[in-house]
Amino acid sequence: MAKILIAEDERDIRDLITFTLRFAGYEVVAASNGEEAVNLAHQERPDLILMDVRMPRMTGYEACAAIKADPTLKDIPVMFLSAKGQESEIQAGLSAGATEYLLKPFAPDQLTARIQTILAQHKR
Repeated sequence: MAKILIAEDERDIRDLITFTLRFAGYEVVAASNGEEAVNLAHQERPDLILMDVRMPRMTGYEACAAIKADPTLKDIPVMFLSAKGQESEIQAGLSAGATEYLLKPFAPDQLTARIQTILAQHKR
């Protein structure tokens, strides 16, 4: 069973994603800000990180860059989940090291399908 770290500051969204992924059979660890996400990535060594862009303490971009700069974490794929759909936002996310950028709102089955694809491409 793959372990997924969710970094999302909106509790309702975090809870919904957690429920969706647990229902799909994934182990889920949740963070409420970017700094906590980086710390949990070190502790938990997830198979995938789902990250919001706009979060307190450290943005998703900053957290992703910190994760990708760490040799022990750099190979963990990161998927941004954001309502910010401007091309510049998407490029900033990909430049920070993200594998994928999924726009909110999204359907639960769309999220799980993207996760399955990413996990299949990044088997460790």
